[in-house]
Amino acid sequence: MNKFFVLISFLILLSANSFAQEKPVAEKMKKWYFVMLSKGENRNQDTTEVRLLNEGHMANINRMADLGVLRIAGPFMDNGDWRGIFIMDVKTEEEVIENLKQDPAIASGRLKYEIHPWFGPATIKTNWDKE
Repeated sequence: MNKFFVLISFLILLSANSFAQEKPVAEKMKKWYFVMLSKGENRNQDTTEVRLLNEGHMANINRMADLGVLRIAGPFMDNGDWRGIFIMDVKTEEEVIENLKQDPAIASGRLKYEIHPWFGPATIKTNWDKE
């Protein structure tokens, strides 16, 4: 029984020490930019133009991912007004806007966006991270 008490005490002290060495939660967090994409006012393009706009939209997503400014992107699957999200790793909202201006679907008015500063985990690893 005495050995069990010593072992439990040791484990409690060890875990308390490891918690004390961890960074505070705020230090594990950072500011990101959350972008909500939704249906724009101009959605009357023909199928050929929609295909070209979507290709340009995907090219811009890949460009931003290659630059490391886009951490998460994805569409909503329910065909509602919300079309997709981006989580971007840039210093300013102006940088977000400059990147979004290069998206043909946004420039054409097919998509519109809202930008929201978001406080989240300091690191977001994705499958396009360079090793």
